[in-house]
Amino acid sequence: MASQSILRLTAIAGFALAGLGQTPPPTVPVPADPLELVTGSIQTVDTPQARTAVLDLLNRARNSYALRTGGIAYDLKVSFTVNSGGRSQYDGDWQMEEMFMPGQGLRWTATSTAGYSATAIMGGKHVYTHGTTNIMPLRLQEARSALFGPIATPNFTNGDVIRTSTAAFNGMQLTCVLLSGKNNSSSVTSGRRWEESEECIDPQSGLLMVHSLAPGLYELYDYANAPTLGAHKLPHSVTITEGGKKVMALEVNSLTELTTPDASQFKPNAQMANEPGVAVAQARKASVFYASSAPTEGATIHPVCVFGLITPSGQLVEAHSLQPSDPNSDAAVQTAEHMDFRMPAPMGALPEQRFGFVIVKFLQQNRNTDPGKER
Repeated sequence: MASQSILRLTAIAGFALAGLGQTPPPTVPVPADPLELVTGSIQTVDTPQARTAVLDLLNRARNSYALRTGGIAYDLKVSFTVNSGGRSQYDGDWQMEEMFMPGQGLRWTATSTAGYSATAIMGGKHVYTHGTTNIMPLRLQEARSALFGPIATPNFTNGDVIRTSTAAFNGMQLTCVLLSGKNNSSSVTSGRRWEESEECIDPQSGLLMVHSLAPGLYELYDYANAPTLGAHKLPHSVTITEGGKKVMALEVNSLTELTTPDASQFKPNAQMANEPGVAVAQARKASVFYASSAPTEGATIHPVCVFGLITPSGQLVEAHSLQPSDPNSDAAVQTAEHMDFRMPAPMGALPEQRFGFVIVKFLQQNRNTDPGKER
């Protein structure tokens, strides 16, 4: 599975504040959460030396998960439980196994008590799958991403923004790295910005402790009795929360070296060869700002982040709000579901699925100054 790259912010539609010569209203801070660790001072990383140091920290944490770069055949067995309350598909217990053989590729299988099962084989540029659907469900992709590609592989330009903060967590002093593209908004006066991903790393061990692709979505890593393979270490467990509620509990049951791998297991059978799979691509983040009128004095922007899976046809499925208690959550989900995420693909390229995040920004007028409201 490909790692999730830095999320590029795309403005899809909105009221043209710049055309009115107005500065956008301030944006409310991201909601408080026990795993939202950036609450203190934040520094912008704006020198080549400082940026290199931050990227080195990210690389160190990322390499811990890069099992396939070690040149060792392995067998990984994982179990996880999904409890989304029906906000995504296939709640219940899951089992997943992945085998990797250098020079041959990898093979994974996954089954859910809710009725999903699949087998996938990947080698070179080829992906073959056979299962309930050819699209990997959101929670399965989330589980695989948490273990194999949690941290972005940035391809920074001079306009991209890196910010850092320190945070105390479970007796450790962590370094939190905030990443966003050059189009991110700076209207939030303090704390994390809605467009930023967040990686909180223990600089002593180099291990990732808290990962958040978007406000409201957090992955907490626990390395007690952590499994290792060569120089690589995986967490023993990962807890994923949305809006303060635990939606997934994942546990690595075993990670062992395959001393006598069976090469035939990495070759598709006739049935799989006729069912080419879907590749997992970089996550995409978009921003939508709708307003029926120009903002009045004292107006504020109240974002809601919608999370889902973008299918090869450009639809956002399994979409749900990461701020479920916000009164605009339903409207945000409806807005995101009506968006078209189709992207041109090179000739002969595999169809792709990816995480999708839509930040829907609602303008809230100040009732005391808006002439259209009752006083």
